Amino acid sequence: MSNASASKPASRAQTAPLASSKSAPAKMVPAKTAPAAPPSPNLQPGMGAVPHAAGTTFRVWAPNAEKVAVVGTFNDWQGDKNPLQPEENGYWAADVAEAGVGAEYKFRITNQGNDIDRNDPYARQVTNSAGSSVVHDPNFDWGDDNFQMPAWNELVIYELHVGTFNAPDEEHVGTFASVAEKLPYLRDLGINCIELLPATEFPGSRSWGYNPANPFALESDYGGPVAFKEMVKAAHQHGIAVVLDVVYNHFGPGDLDLWQFDGWSENDGGGIYFYNDWRAHTPWGDNRPDYGRPEVRQYIRDNALMWLNDYRCDGLRADAIAFIRNVKGEEDPGDNLPDGWSLMRWINEEIDQTMPWKITIAEDMRGNAGITESVANGGQGFDSQWDSSFVYPIRDALTTQNDADRDMNAVAEALTQSYNDNAFRRVIYTESHDEVANGKSRVPEEIMPGAADHWYPKKRATLGAALVLTAPGIPMLFQGQEFLADGSFVDTEPLQWQRVEERAGLVGLYRDLISLRRNYHGTTRGLGGQHTRVSHVNNTDKLVAFVRWADGAGGPNDTTIVLANFANQAHEAYTVGLPGPGHWRVRFNSDWQGYDGDFGDMPSFGMDAEEGEYDGFPFHGSIAVAPYAALILSQEA
Repeated sequence: MSNASASKPASRAQTAPLASSKSAPAKMVPAKTAPAAPPSPNLQPGMGAVPHAAGTTFRVWAPNAEKVAVVGTFNDWQGDKNPLQPEENGYWAADVAEAGVGAEYKFRITNQGNDIDRNDPYARQVTNSAGSSVVHDPNFDWGDDNFQMPAWNELVIYELHVGTFNAPDEEHVGTFASVAEKLPYLRDLGINCIELLPATEFPGSRSWGYNPANPFALESDYGGPVAFKEMVKAAHQHGIAVVLDVVYNHFGPGDLDLWQFDGWSENDGGGIYFYNDWRAHTPWGDNRPDYGRPEVRQYIRDNALMWLNDYRCDGLRADAIAFIRNVKGEEDPGDNLPDGWSLMRWINEEIDQTMPWKITIAEDMRGNAGITESVANGGQGFDSQWDSSFVYPIRDALTTQNDADRDMNAVAEALTQSYNDNAFRRVIYTESHDEVANGKSRVPEEIMPGAADHWYPKKRATLGAALVLTAPGIPMLFQGQEFLADGSFVDTEPLQWQRVEERAGLVGLYRDLISLRRNYHGTTRGLGGQHTRVSHVNNTDKLVAFVRWADGAGGPNDTTIVLANFANQAHEAYTVGLPGPGHWRVRFNSDWQGYDGDFGDMPSFGMDAEEGEYDGFPFHGSIAVAPYAALILSQEA
């Protein structure tokens, strides 16, 4: 999970108070309402504002309202002009001929004689988080969008934060349009999937996005819904998938019109959209949605499917789902939320049935294989999950100061972890928005604070990159990692893009690694394969070697060996086992001076297999390996 602060204060900071009771939530008793008027012949299905040729249909769920009206620019914000009529199960609707696309509006809800104005929970667009809802036209010219989602074993993800990824300066935030400007760069780097931190409306203009105020609306300071669609369209034209981070473990807390939406609450809780007892409590306030209430389940399901259908996102990354399945985010059955588990299953099952090529990624970080187990087998049905069993031991091995203290057995275990017998059920990385903030820093900064461009940080950070892009899993980079971004991630500091030129060699290193990971040259198919064997662990000299292969027993241009040296010691002829005969050619040497002038250019040219068992293989060979270096070799035909 992540920082939910907004560096600019919201104009209305509405927070979720602490629950005061562990009693069961009280039953909602709908207020008495007037008999329903005959429905308008133009009334459209759907929630929120549904524009059509003859006006706009407005529909809202407010089961405790005595009456509801829609007010807006089309009726001078007068509550007596456009009343909504009650429908079944607490829904209200009306068709307003005078309301068109672009009109601003709110729902005026009367409860116990008191009028409260609320933004539309389903608003696709808002003027700002404390402003008004806007009638949005969902139609968009997608052009000739024939984008095909890459196979998951070919994905290379680049996580980015819209506000800082390509911001013009420190005074202005980045936008969806500014992200689109850098798509050619990402494409040429080899990236085929971008993962955006949450981009729904939040208070102020700066935030990580984990404080959603209007879950259906795109952040207005980023450009809003049309600009988001333009960015997705452009990404697809560059062969890049778009995955969006969504936050369903809590809403708010700031500028949250969902809070006590129709005036009802219990225990001073959040009302109809939230638990109103002890289950409401999260690390971010008492603002956990009520996963057991059908209308709330539908709300979250509609939100997830909207991004995939209407905005053509290619996947979702669900934030901190441990807090959806358990009140405390742990494994104590007494705190479990079965309705949260079943909600995620329901959403994943529907996605699998209707668009199985779209990926769902969980951030659970508890090593729970049930998260990525199929729904049919009782799992939650996510396609992959961020893997704590990779990032923690690998970062520890990279940032530990003394070579003698590095644990190669922990590295080996991190390399071989898998879920559900599938190498790609996990997303692996050394940097993410969580791992480079909240008291932590970028990997080079952790190694030498204030001197991230020194030899030690460069060597060990690129060693980590080599493992991310060769180990089993879906590899992910965090914005700027490829040009050695330093410090910590904050939502007020734009990336320094001049470093692409200043550190062009290091960018080239990442480009070369990605080209091997995606098997551009037809020589490293094994890096996208299901099979991995850690064949060599030397915890004395701090080296580890592992073998990847895709087909059967592997073979030429398939079987790939990675040798990683975690110590500041060169080896002129280091011996490792080889699974087959012939010549094993070096495809990558992280010590090449072309990547950085400070590197040593160790002559690691390849090795010819010799008969004789070693590391459990029938052949072996010897090769030079530089300090803190990674070599990638594959068997020639």
